[in-house]
Amino acid sequence: MRSYREHLRVPVSYWLLAVPSIVILGAELYAGFGGFIPPLIYAVFTAVVAGFLLSWGGTSIEVANGTLRAGHATLLLRQVGDVVPLDEKQATLLRGPRADPAAHLMLRPYLKRAVYIALADPAGGVPYWLVATRRPAELASAIERSRQTVG
Repeated sequence: MRSYREHLRVPVSYWLLAVPSIVILGAELYAGFGGFIPPLIYAVFTAVVAGFLLSWGGTSIEVANGTLRAGHATLLLRQVGDVVPLDEKQATLLRGPRADPAAHLMLRPYLKRAVYIALADPAGGVPYWLVATRRPAELASAIERSRQTVG
C-alpha cells in the first residue's frame, strides 16, 4: 500500500530560463557559420537542455510497503531512526556547513525544504538521508506511519 508519492518536477521558471540560455549559447557557437549549422546547433542545445530538465524533474519520492524510494535509492523503513521535517534554514545547514560527507543526499536546487532521516544503525557508513521535498511534514508523517505498520 502506497502512503506517499511526490514527483519532483522542475519549476516553470527553470524552463523559461533555459530559453535565453539556449539562444545566447547557440549564438556564441554558430557565429560565422551558415546553412544548416545554426539550426542544428540550436536543435542540439534544446535537446540537451530539455533532456537534462526532464531527467531532473522525473525524480520521485515514494513511501510504500515498508520502503522509502527517493530517486533510484531505496531505504527499508525498519532501518530508520529519527525522522525530522526541516524548514529552509535547517535544510540549508544540513546541505552545507553541517553536512556529513557520508550521508545520502537526494537534493534539488529548486527545493529548499527537506526531511532528515537518521538511520538506527549507521553500520553501513551512511549516518542519515537528507531528502528534498515540497511537503516535508507530509513525507515525515508518511514515513512514521509506514514504519509503525511495518513494526
